[in-house]
Amino acid sequence: YDSAREFGEIVARYNATQTESRNKLYIATGGGPGIMEAANRGASEAGDKTIGFNISLPREQHPNSYITPGLSFRFHYFAIRKMHFMLRARAIVAYPGGFGSFDELFEVLTLMQTKKVERFPIILVGHDFWSEVINFKKLLEHGVIEQADMELIHFVETAEAAWSVIQDWYQLT
Repeated sequence: YDSAREFGEIVARYNATQTESRNKLYIATGGGPGIMEAANRGASEAGDKTIGFNISLPREQHPNSYITPGLSFRFHYFAIRKMHFMLRARAIVAYPGGFGSFDELFEVLTLMQTKKVERFPIILVGHDFWSEVINFKKLLEHGVIEQADMELIHFVETAEAAWSVIQDWYQLT
């Protein structure tokens, strides 16, 4: 939670230095509690706008209170929600999570692997978690992915390191 909150704050601090809105990067999450709330919270507390792409679920999930009013969107279908994420994303920063995180991560990886979308940074925070729950090494050994596919992914441990990948990718100052 603390790392995701810090990441949101880092992005907000960067945005505060930008005079043109086209140069800004915004925190957009699934809009729910936990890690999503943390990222929205960090950016919001630093005075930035945040976006929430919430989903209608059987056990109702409500948008977190750190989403900027007017920027909280509710979707019925996951596919439409993912499409909206992908239309706007300039990077994906994924923290340890469950099926929803995996669904969105693999969708993005597949779209990039098949060159259906332009590449941008895919950053996985917490190398131990991601390497344990997704055995990338075995996927390579079995030949179901190639080494070049692994170049789509950046493993980091901290919010600062995640931001550093984005800075390097887009040559931000």
